[in-house]
Amino acid sequence: MSALAAGITPAGDSIDGVVWNILGQTYKPVASCDSCFAFDTLFPDGTFVPPHIHSTQDEFIRVLEGRFDLVLDGKPVVATAGDLIRMPMGIMHGIWNKSGSPVRALFWVSPARSLETLFKRIHNVPDPAEVIRIASEHEVEFLPPPG
Repeated sequence: MSALAAGITPAGDSIDGVVWNILGQTYKPVASCDSCFAFDTLFPDGTFVPPHIHSTQDEFIRVLEGRFDLVLDGKPVVATAGDLIRMPMGIMHGIWNKSGSPVRALFWVSPARSLETLFKRIHNVPDPAEVIRIASEHEVEFLPPPG
């Protein structure tokens, strides 16, 4: 039995070699089943995911390298290498890399729902407004900018 068939994704690999470019960030799926979907990420400096809500999923981040600035339920939070962030379903959160260096992190959601399908659909979509529109079809609600 291969490592992948046994449930092991070797370091640096992704499922079937898939790599998604989502608004300048790199996402690699590493686990996918009904109960969870996990993906490695690389956030170049200056990239972000604006405030949004997953109404049907809990989301988690394990920061592997670097520092994220986040807003979680309206409160600022900083997470550095080794930290684990839990973002419960229905709670607004946003993620920014303002660190001056790339950030590597493992993200996962539970249950998986259709987040993997969303990422397939928004891969290489250059227009943030179109990404937001498509996300709304997959239970991810982006919030309007403040003000």
